[in-house]
Amino acid sequence: MVAFCPFCHNLLFVEENLQGKLQFTCNVCPVFFPVKKLILFRNFYKLKEIDDVLGGEEAWKNVDSTEERCPACSHDRAYFMQLQTRSADEPMTTFYRCCNPDCNHNWRD
Repeated sequence: MVAFCPFCHNLLFVEENLQGKLQFTCNVCPVFFPVKKLILFRNFYKLKEIDDVLGGEEAWKNVDSTEERCPACSHDRAYFMQLQTRSADEPMTTFYRCCNPDCNHNWRD
């Protein structure tokens, strides 16, 4: 919850008053409101899977393979694709997928 001043609509900040209690204070208006209860929110956002970023299974259909050892199963070939993930002056990022159908491990270089 974000508290806003009812008069000037600026953000209210939490400060400690002279009695040691917490209060919402506006930096523009001379108003304050005592904090009556603890309000706590936590949001845990789901991280994107690497396949979601690369375009899913469909993106790996027509890619080339190269001699690259899989770190998971030590298979000696891997599919690869290169994407520009950072700004234009940075090098492209190479993404790999193991050619072993039992493994299908993804990693990047």
